[in-house]
This record gives sequence, C-alpha cells and structure tokens, in this order.
Amino acid sequence: MSDRLVLVTTSPRVAPGLLSAAAWSTLQEARSVRAAADHPLLPYLRDAPLLAGLRLGLERVDDPRALARRLTSAVHADGVVVWLVGADGDARLGHELGQLASTGEAPEIELLPGSYDLPGARLIDLVTTMDRLRSVGGCPWDAEQTHESLATYLLEETYETLEAIETGEREHLREELGDLLLQVVFHSRIAAEHPDRPWSVDDVAGDIVDKLVRRHPHVFTADAGTTTTAAAVEAGWHTTKAAEKGRGSALDGVPIALPALSLIAKLMHRAEAHGVRVEPPEDASIASRLVRLVAEARAAGMDAEGELRRAARDYTARVRAAEHELAAGTGFSQRTPET
Repeated sequence: MSDRLVLVTTSPRVAPGLLSAAAWSTLQEARSVRAAADHPLLPYLRDAPLLAGLRLGLERVDDPRALARRLTSAVHADGVVVWLVGADGDARLGHELGQLASTGEAPEIELLPGSYDLPGARLIDLVTTMDRLRSVGGCPWDAEQTHESLATYLLEETYETLEAIETGEREHLREELGDLLLQVVFHSRIAAEHPDRPWSVDDVAGDIVDKLVRRHPHVFTADAGTTTTAAAVEAGWHTTKAAEKGRGSALDGVPIALPALSLIAKLMHRAEAHGVRVEPPEDASIASRLVRLVAEARAAGMDAEGELRRAARDYTARVRAAEHELAAGTGFSQRTPET
C-alpha cells in the first residue's frame, strides 16, 4: 500500500453516495478523508458501516496553496489520504499540487473518478439553468415569457434547424438543435408553474418514452428481435396511433399550418399509408400542377419542399452574384427599396 494523495472526483449530476467500486475500496484503504465542510458526500460517508472509524477532516478551501501543503503533510502522517474534489473541479488546488510536485515536495497523486456522467447528463444542467432563469432573482425577460410569446421563436428555431440540415453544416446543426431543445425546456418550465394542472420536463420526457416503447413492440415486448421491415414498422405505428387517438380518418392530426408543399406531401403519405389511393387532379390549373409535381417528387423519393428550398438557395446565390457584377460595373449596387 503506497503512500499517496487520492483525488476523488464525483459528478454533481449523480446522486451523492453512488460511488464506483474503486472509490469505495480506496475509501476503505485510506486513513483519513478530507473535504470542504459542505461537500455533499460527507453525510453518506459518515453513515457507511464499511467506513466506521474513518477520520473525516473538514478543510477550508479559500487558500488553495495552504490547503495543498496541509494535504501533503497529511499524507506523510497517515499514508493514504483522500481528498473529495468539489463540484467546480478544484482547479486552483490542482495547480498548487502540481507546483509542489514539480519541486518534489508533493507525494504520489492519484486521480480517481468516483462517479461518472451517464449519456444525457448535461440535460440536467439545462433544466437547472432554466429553473434559475425563471426563478426569483433570475432574468426579467425569461420570467415574463408565456407559451404564446415563445411560439414565434419555436417556429424560427425549427426552420433554422431545417436550414442547418439542408446545408450540411454539422456544427451549425449542433447549435440549432441546442436552440430548439431550449424551446422544449422553456415551455416545460412555464408549464410547471401552472396553478391547477402543472407538468414538468420529466413528464414530457416520460410521455415520449412511454410512447416509443408502446409503438415499438418489435423492440420492447416478447416479440423483440422479430425480423421486420421499415415499412411494416411504419404501418404498425400508424395503426397504433390511430387507435390511441380514436381517429376516424387517415388525415386526422395533420397540421394544416404546414408549408403548402409539405402539407400536400404529408396528406398523400398519410392516405397511402392507410391504403387510400387518390390520383392527383388532371386539370391544368397551377394548383393541380403543383400537386402533381409533389406526387412526382414522392415517387422519386424526393421531398418537394426541400427541393424547392434548395432551388431558392440557388436562386439567392445567383441574385447576389448578379448584384455583385452590377456593383462592379457601375460602382454602386442597385437595391429595390424595402416596403
């Protein structure tokens, strides 16, 4: 058993007391454990039968240099000493221990993760941040928002996310997905404040988890692992959804506020998914021709809305190029006045 200072880190997103086997083993081996007086692990260590007789030392952390020297002295006296790293990572203490190590004054130092973040753990930070913004002493603008006042931002963030997908800019997509996720958490925090029927982001997450499990019986039930196809899965999804919501028509639930091309494509998809075949209109009106173009795009495996948006971006680039050429030839750029 070598003399050493063991720095045990824990995640603030994991319940205190839930430690790795290596961390518990090291705590049993240690002669003393040192920590700030408010460290959340202390009550659990005091109550742990395995650690009966362990000396728990409370330390001041306002002077990292002095603390580093006290910990070094403790190792010389006790052999194995554990320092419970604070939620902020104790970077200044780490720097001072590094300085002592560079001069040979520090003992052997081991960094031991006591708990780890699970995937999705940073979502807890987002919820906590949103709570602070909406609480007393938070942000006045955030505090006065409602579902209605945020509706326009939800729409804007959705389209900005769509644009990031279409342009293929992965870092941009990451940012826009964050903005879109914020809208979900923001609306959920507002809903939690409802005086009569509150619900929270946990309810939102719980509902969608239940829905995913319910609509994927080929994954989550006794039939899990049964060979199936994407088309069969989609058909089963629509059947289950119609039964859950008591819908009498294949088109029930399609949001009419969708952009027109996306709307007609969604209506066609729903109808076909339910075995309803309706041919596009044959007259020569612009509307009928557009409907037929959407049908052609779907038959070719293309999204008419996306194709038109790509064409719009190409048209935008050509307009800007023409403006540039005009400015280069005349010395100024002609712009149409905004109204």
